[in-house]
Amino acid sequence: MAILKFRVYFEEDESIYRDIVIRHTQTFQDLHEMILKSYEFDNKHKATFFRSNDHWQHGREISLEKYEKEYKVPPLIMAEITIGSEIKDPNQKFVYLYDFNKNWSFLVELINVSKEENPKIIYPSVVRTEGIGPSQYGTKGLLGAKFVDIEEKYDLTQVGEGFSEEGEEKDDLDFGGTAGPAEEGGNEEEV
Repeated sequence: MAILKFRVYFEEDESIYRDIVIRHTQTFQDLHEMILKSYEFDNKHKATFFRSNDHWQHGREISLEKYEKEYKVPPLIMAEITIGSEIKDPNQKFVYLYDFNKNWSFLVELINVSKEENPKIIYPSVVRTEGIGPSQYGTKGLLGAKFVDIEEKYDLTQVGEGFSEEGEEKDDLDFGGTAGPAEEGGNEEEV
C-alpha cells in the first residue's frame, strides 16, 4: 500500500508547514481533518481542495460538500474521493481553502511516496511541524497582543531612572572632594 507524504504550507509564510503522511486509499476528508488538526483549527467551516499545477492555479475542485455557489464543473466530494485517485504527477499539488469568510489558504504538495507502512504510525498522521501556525480566532500563546502593548507603553528595555545597569543606585553627591588617583587613571592604591 502506498504511503503519501504531503507538505502543507501556510500560504502567507512558507516557513510554516506540516508534513502529513496518509495512505493512498484514504479520502480527501481524512486529509482535510488532519490539516485542521495539525494547525489547531476547529472543523466548523466550509472547506475545499483544488487540484493544482506548479503555479498553484486552481483546477478541479474537491469540496467537503456541494455549496450554494456557481460551479463551472460540479465538485468532487471529499468523503467519496481517495487521495490516490487524484495524484496525476509525482509532485502533485493541491490548494486547500478553509473558512470561506476568513479565506485560510494552504498549499499542499506531495513530497514523498513510500511503499512501506510504519507500524508505529496511525494514518493519517503529522510527522513534522515547522513554525508556529496562525491562530484561527485571534492571538496565540501566553504572551499575546496585551504583552506587546505593555512592553510598548512602559518600554521594558530601558533601565529605570536613578539606577545603574547593575541595579545599584547612582549617587550624584560628592563625598569629600576630588576623585582619587585610581579614578583618574593612576595606578596608586586608594587610602
